[in-house]
Amino acid sequence: MSAINRLRELEREIVHLHDAAAVLGWDQQTYMPKGAAAGRAEQLATLSTLAHQKLTSDEFRSTLEEAEKESATLDPDSDDAALVRVTRRDFDKATKVPEELVTEESRLTALAHEVWVEARKKNDFGLFLPYLEKIVDLSLRKADHLGYEDHPYDALLDQFEPGAKTAEVKALFQSLREPLVGLLREIQATGIESSGIMTRSYPIEKQKEVTNDVVQRIGFDFETGRQDIAPHPFCTSFGNKDVRLTTRFDEHYLPGSLYASMHEAGHGMYEQGSPDEYEGTFLRGGASLGIHESQSRFWENQVGRSRAFTNYYLPRLKEFFPESLADVDEEAFYRAANEVKASLIRVEADEVTYPLHIMLRFEIETAMVERKVNLKELPELWNSKMEEYLGITPPSDADGVLQDVHWSGGMIGYFPTYLLGTLAAAQIWNAMQSELGGLEARIEAGEFQPILGWLRERVHRYGRKYLPNELLKRATGSELDSTHMMNYLRAKYSEIYGLSVTV
Repeated sequence: MSAINRLRELEREIVHLHDAAAVLGWDQQTYMPKGAAAGRAEQLATLSTLAHQKLTSDEFRSTLEEAEKESATLDPDSDDAALVRVTRRDFDKATKVPEELVTEESRLTALAHEVWVEARKKNDFGLFLPYLEKIVDLSLRKADHLGYEDHPYDALLDQFEPGAKTAEVKALFQSLREPLVGLLREIQATGIESSGIMTRSYPIEKQKEVTNDVVQRIGFDFETGRQDIAPHPFCTSFGNKDVRLTTRFDEHYLPGSLYASMHEAGHGMYEQGSPDEYEGTFLRGGASLGIHESQSRFWENQVGRSRAFTNYYLPRLKEFFPESLADVDEEAFYRAANEVKASLIRVEADEVTYPLHIMLRFEIETAMVERKVNLKELPELWNSKMEEYLGITPPSDADGVLQDVHWSGGMIGYFPTYLLGTLAAAQIWNAMQSELGGLEARIEAGEFQPILGWLRERVHRYGRKYLPNELLKRATGSELDSTHMMNYLRAKYSEIYGLSVTV
C-alpha cells in the first residue's frame, strides 16, 4: 500500500471521531436534556482527546513523511498532493497543542454552552463570566502554543481563516467603516419608516413548513440533510450525506426564520457539494469559514433578499400566510425585506448594518486577547460600541453581549470570517453574473440549479484543497476585493431609498 493511501486510512479514523463528536454537539444544541451537560462534556472530551492522539501519533507522523516523499513528484494541483499538503498543515498545528489542553478545551466549552444558554435566558452575564474568563485564558495559552509573529489573535484567527492576519483584517475593516456608516446615515436621513410587514403574525407551525419548502427549492437535499430548531441557528455535518441545519422562530418576525434558513442552507449545500472522494479525509468540507460564509450570505442576501426572489416566492408565502400578506404586493415585500434599521441582533441585521456588528465584535475580541478590557466590563464595552457604531444601546445583556453562542464554544477569532464571507459573496455574485448572465431572470423563474451548479463547479468541488484566497481567485479571477460589496450595497439601497449612486 502506498503511503498516501495509508495516510487516507489513518485520516478516516480521525475524521470519524470528529464526526461522532459533531453528532453529540448537534444533539446538545437541539434535543439533549439539560441535565446531561456534565456527561456530554466528558464524552466530547474523550472523543477530542482520542482524535488528537491519533493525529499526533508517531505512526501518523512517519506515514505523513513517507507520503510527502511520494507526493514530491506529483502535480502540485493533484488531489493526492493537496491531501498531503493540507494534512501537513493540520498536523503541524495539532502537534503544537498539548493533549491536556485539547481535553480541557472540549470539556470546558461543552459545559460553557449550557451555562451560556441559561445566562441568556436569565439575562445574567455574571452567570457566564467565570466560564468566559477560563475560555479567554485557554485561548491565549493555545495561541502561545500555536505561535504567532505579530499578534496572539493571529493564531486564533488562522484556525478559522488560514493565512489571515489581524493587521490586514483591521485595515480592511477600517477602510469599510466610514463608507458603511455614511451609507447608513444617508438612509436614516430619508426618514422612511418601517412598513411593519415583517412583524405581523406568522404562525410558527406555518413558518416551519415555509423554511423546509424554501431551502428545498433552492437546492438543499433533504435526502442527505434535515432541519431542526436551536437557540442560535447553525449548520453542521457528519459527511456530505448527513448535513444538519437549524433555525429559530418568532411569530412576529418572519425574516428570523426565512432568511436564517436560507443562510444555513448555503452552508449546508456547500457541505453536500463536497466530493465523495474527499469523504473520510482532511480535504472534506470548506476551504475556510470565510468561504463557507460566502455561500450562506450569497443565498441569504444576493438571492433571498433580491427583488427577483421576492417576485418568485411571495405568491407561495401568501398561500402559507393569507391573512398577514393579503394586502402586500411584491414591491412592498421587497422593500420590507430590505429595510435598513440599526438593530440589536446580528443575525437579524440588514445588509448595511451587518458589517458594523462584525467590526465591533472584532474590536472587542482583540481587546480581550490583548488584556485591554476587564471581562467584567464587557457588557458596558459592548453597549458603548453599539452606540458608537449603530446609535442604539441594548436594553439587556441577552440582546447585547450574550446574544452570540461563539465565545461559549471557545471560538475566539471566528467573527471576522462573517464579514470576509460577506465581501466574498458579492464578488462571487459578480463573477457568476459575468459568466452565466441573467441571474435575476433565473431566480424569478425559480431556476436555481444553474446557480448552484456554478457554485458546485467553482467552489464546492474543491473542498479544502486550496487556501481561501487562492480558491476565491480561481472562482472569480481575483483575491478578495471589498469594492464588490460596497458597489452592490450602494446600488441596491440607493434605488430603494432614492440616494445618490456614487460610491
